[in-house]
Amino acid sequence: MSVVPITSPDLDAAEVSWFAALCSDDYQFLGVPDGDLRASWENCSNILQEAERQGFRNILCPSSYQVGQDTLSFVAGCAPITSEINMLAAVRCGEMQPIMLARTIATLDHMLKGRLTVNIISSDFPGEKADSAYRYKRSREVVEILKQAWSRDEINYQGDIYDFQGLSTDPARPYQQNGGPLLYFGGYSPAAVDLCAQHCDVYLMWPEPREQIAERMKCVAEKAQEYGRTLDYGLRVHMIVRDTEAEAKEYAEYIVSRLDDEYGKLIRDRAHDSISLGVAHQARARELADEFGYVEPHLWTGVGRARSGCGAALVGSTDQVMSEIEAYQNMGIRAFIFSGYPHLDECKSFGQRVLPHLKTCSLPHEYGRVPETTPPTPLGRGERR
Repeated sequence: MSVVPITSPDLDAAEVSWFAALCSDDYQFLGVPDGDLRASWENCSNILQEAERQGFRNILCPSSYQVGQDTLSFVAGCAPITSEINMLAAVRCGEMQPIMLARTIATLDHMLKGRLTVNIISSDFPGEKADSAYRYKRSREVVEILKQAWSRDEINYQGDIYDFQGLSTDPARPYQQNGGPLLYFGGYSPAAVDLCAQHCDVYLMWPEPREQIAERMKCVAEKAQEYGRTLDYGLRVHMIVRDTEAEAKEYAEYIVSRLDDEYGKLIRDRAHDSISLGVAHQARARELADEFGYVEPHLWTGVGRARSGCGAALVGSTDQVMSEIEAYQNMGIRAFIFSGYPHLDECKSFGQRVLPHLKTCSLPHEYGRVPETTPPTPLGRGERR
């Protein structure tokens, strides 16, 4: 029984995703740059293709102003070299004019034939220091415009930031039907929770002690109920899985064995989300951890010493990690975004050790968004006007 009402209570599978290290986040030793693991097209596209071979159902393509790949360009480039895996494209609201963003996403959705999901991001632009209330207002308006573009004949929108009247949605109609691509969202502030509760489909969380995750879900579910909605919930967490617990813990210590904590702090501070409430929660988990970095028996916070954002890993044997995932599923979590260092090697490790034992799904298909044949849109088989 899930801890809160969810959109997919009867779903006996989970969307299991991997992570494309587009933003200088691929290491053998955390905090030690490695030229062979740079965020290049070759490395990142190899990770994505390996994730597809292993059977992952989605892959998060993050967005940040660090050396690496532009998210939407990367997704477009990967469309013709993949055929099954979905792509969760992170979109920082306001970077692109909303009408053109709606068309860009629709174009990608057609290129991928419905294999697109969207992670809504509200952090500052490079060089920007905007008030949190303004950033979430901007994101709300962008999301509301996107939803009009994907579900109506015209866009008519008047907000505090954007004002568009009488625009045809023909150029922005996506491949996916019944609402367009699913919207994933993560954020801890009241404004973030309100936006997700009203408009998004999957609320993403970072790893914390399980009771805190349950409280986070309850907070979001209460707000969603005010809008007469339910959400599904997702967990973004790193993975270190080996044949035995001892081997997994040994590898965890290995990847931080060359870390200089001052340099690790520099890595954390340069991220655009470094002062967010979510990041503060990750720092708090590190403070509560034992001398070896474990805040729960298998939840290791050492990753957060060298990266902002998601800062903890599940560490254990195959059976132990399976048990942890099952416990999260029982709480009501229906989407998982996993990763590991280095990303290609750990994609194979998790794919071979754990993934065959998990029943997986594609949430866009479960939500009835992906049509069986090309839809009657102007970019599909619809009337060209």
